[in-house]
Amino acid sequence: MSRALLEVTGLHRWFGGLHVIDEVSFSCREGIVKAIIGPNGAGKTTLFNLIAGSLAPASGSILFDGRTTGGLPPHLIARRGISRTFQATRLFPRMSVLENVMVGRHVRTQGGFMAGMAGPAVTGRSERRTREACLAVLQELGAAELAGREAASLPFGRQRVVEIARALASEPRLLLLDEPACGLNPAETEDMGALIGRIRDRGITVLIVEHDMSLVMGVSDEVLVLSAGRMIAEGSPREVQADPLVVAVYLGEGDA
Repeated sequence: MSRALLEVTGLHRWFGGLHVIDEVSFSCREGIVKAIIGPNGAGKTTLFNLIAGSLAPASGSILFDGRTTGGLPPHLIARRGISRTFQATRLFPRMSVLENVMVGRHVRTQGGFMAGMAGPAVTGRSERRTREACLAVLQELGAAELAGREAASLPFGRQRVVEIARALASEPRLLLLDEPACGLNPAETEDMGALIGRIRDRGITVLIVEHDMSLVMGVSDEVLVLSAGRMIAEGSPREVQADPLVVAVYLGEGDA
């Protein structure tokens, strides 16, 4: 069995008097797809924000590759190897697809004042390497032909692919996908499932928040279920589907 890449222990988070994350503990093994599901308001996106560093936990710990991420800002967590997408796409609409993907590469580049002092030859080589790396990511995702297109001109499903390409450009070991099938039609959702499988096959661990149960059960190795900020079940897709508490609290609400 592969080792745990991510270990979350005793996590708590409040918003005012609302206990949004309540004693959540779980691990995510290296090289798998793990889904986090639950009704609206269960705390799924808040949990993502805690892992990615855009929120700080009130208590508890998050270990990535055996090292704590506590107190680190999001860009340093990204440099460690955790990248994410968002439920609502956050592309720069007037920039090209390639330029959007290059934005995601910045945590792996040597920019800033000292790079500028090295002269245009050095900075030019760095930019060429960045462009080549980002074009390679687009090629792997079957989107190389979109490189010169303006991001706003793409259909929504392709924008989702570009956002994932931008996240992959940072060379993550753990990819957080926040509702990647949101707004997609059934054919696009099926393509998204295949894409997630290919990302896992590249050795990248995927943690996914998703409401589409056909996608979750088709692509996930493990599933974690939240309700009102607490864990209520964890296991294989088959085990979770058969859990009476999950059926009562979540699947019985018509989301499946």
